[in-house]
Amino acid sequence: MLVQLSAREFRNFARLDVAVPPTGLAIIGENGHGKTNLLEAVAYLGLLRSFRGARDADVVRFGAPAFHVRATLDAPCAWGTASVGYERAGKRKRATLDGVEQARLTGALGALPSVEFSPTDVSLVAGSPGDRRRYLDVMLALSSAPYLQALQHYRAALLRRNAALRLAQRDGGRGDHEARVQVWEPALAEHGGIVAAARHRFVLEQEERYAQLCTAIGERQGALMRYAGSAGGTGEPSDGRATSAEAQREQLTRAFAQHRATELRRGVTLVGPHRDELQLQLGGRDLRTFGSAGQQRSAAIALRLLELATLRASLGFAPLLLLDDPFAELDLGRAGRVLALLEDAGAAQVLLAVPREEDIPEAFTRLAQRTMRDGTLT
Repeated sequence: MLVQLSAREFRNFARLDVAVPPTGLAIIGENGHGKTNLLEAVAYLGLLRSFRGARDADVVRFGAPAFHVRATLDAPCAWGTASVGYERAGKRKRATLDGVEQARLTGALGALPSVEFSPTDVSLVAGSPGDRRRYLDVMLALSSAPYLQALQHYRAALLRRNAALRLAQRDGGRGDHEARVQVWEPALAEHGGIVAAARHRFVLEQEERYAQLCTAIGERQGALMRYAGSAGGTGEPSDGRATSAEAQREQLTRAFAQHRATELRRGVTLVGPHRDELQLQLGGRDLRTFGSAGQQRSAAIALRLLELATLRASLGFAPLLLLDDPFAELDLGRAGRVLALLEDAGAAQVLLAVPREEDIPEAFTRLAQRTMRDGTLT
């Protein structure tokens, strides 16, 4: 799928060019030399942003005016080349597919589909609700164009409603601010209904598989995944209306009306998909609060495996697998079980980054090896 990667002024790479064999590569190097930066550059061609959450300006190599990442692709990708660049001065990002600049960046979203596993994934479980919402949004946007469109419209309407609420708060309730706030609610309810219904549907369809994955990784207590809507709704399998965009629209419409007075005082929208939560439990207890580091890590791996399966089902082929020393914090038993699950997932091409050659699992010793040192690959 990925044939050639070129990066210019990206992180610590002044100039990086690497040919990637069909099965992938194992990249060996000490921490801080650029292994993760290479995976980040690859992922950038699918996400159009850093998977570490870094700002675009912070990805540009120190002292450089811009960065550029380009990939030569092969089947089953739809494009022969994909590239993304960012200019620090104008804060402008551009993406091209087969040499044609995309009028909208989202036209290039998912050009090189990939799923990344790393020890930092534990933030999906231990982090804030926003981390889990972002997980859902990225996965569902990459696998569903209608979801991406609804999410964009929802965020645009939310931005404008919040601006109207802040103005109302500053004015202390003087003037006809309620009408200016209310005008954005139909759009918020319509597009938010699509977003919330899709998230509910994913969770209801995948909750059993999530529990099975946690058990397969090594958890002995029952794992549970639920979607909790801020506007109400149980998210239980018996609640068929949870997956209906129309029912979610009606629920959001009522919730906006009920909370409007409070929101006018506080200056922010308090209900909607931007406030919803993906709840993860183990043995009936909240994993974020009560889970051990190992339990949180298992849950995070299960979420990534669900992401891998979801994208594969949507694309019709397995996305590129990016493994950033993923077994570093796992005992041998769990590491072996995770490896077996990854093999069952059937990834065709893998980029593995590890600090030492002996850290390469036996299943990936078939990969060609390269050494990373001070941003140079040999």
